[in-house]
Amino acid sequence: MFYPVNLDIRGRHCLVVGGGGVASRKAHTLLECEAIVTVVSPEFSEALTKMASLPSLAHTLTLIRRPYQSSDLDGKFLVIGATNDPALNRQVNADAEARNMLCNIADVPDICNFILPSIIRRGDLCIAISTSGKSPAFAKWLRKKLEKTFGDEYALFLALMGVIRKKLLEEQHAPEAHKPLFEKLIENDLLAMIKNNDPEAINRLLSSVLGSGYRYDELLAAAAAEGDRAAKSV
Repeated sequence: MFYPVNLDIRGRHCLVVGGGGVASRKAHTLLECEAIVTVVSPEFSEALTKMASLPSLAHTLTLIRRPYQSSDLDGKFLVIGATNDPALNRQVNADAEARNMLCNIADVPDICNFILPSIIRRGDLCIAISTSGKSPAFAKWLRKKLEKTFGDEYALFLALMGVIRKKLLEEQHAPEAHKPLFEKLIENDLLAMIKNNDPEAINRLLSSVLGSGYRYDELLAAAAAEGDRAAKSV
């Protein structure tokens, strides 16, 4: 049984051992979560090489072209082993365990102290699907099935709720008073209104629940500005 947890790895140094397609996908996910990633391998896939050439990743992705060394773990928060060499994968795991580090070995849950779920992302919504390593194929199948249920409206909905929450706090509303307001927005199908792109209905709902000063277009603009500031701070 695994303990489910979401890790904040922003600005943390993470290591990927391996240079193939699996390593590329692992590195990409770490970078999406704003980690500082080092990949060590004698050879690198075309995808990793292209990623490393992007100016936007110049300070967050480093490729080291040589075999893995135990000292590569020094100063790292976590390591992911993604090689096709079972002996090397076990060595990475043993080195990580000796340092009490977080360690994942791709597709070998028996030598992991954490495993990576199949993920659906819609903006700030993250749905993780895990079979505790019993059937990654089923986790992938279920993810594809759920992707059809959870569309892009969920990302927009959460962005809207975020700026509403911030605006309420700026107006010195007590945080405990927010819960019934958000529950009313949810129960009155704000999500469906966003999916149907019905700004008039959204504005009526916002006005009835939150009062004047809450308009859909203005809140969307505030959410976009918030997203731009977050991207520039990375």
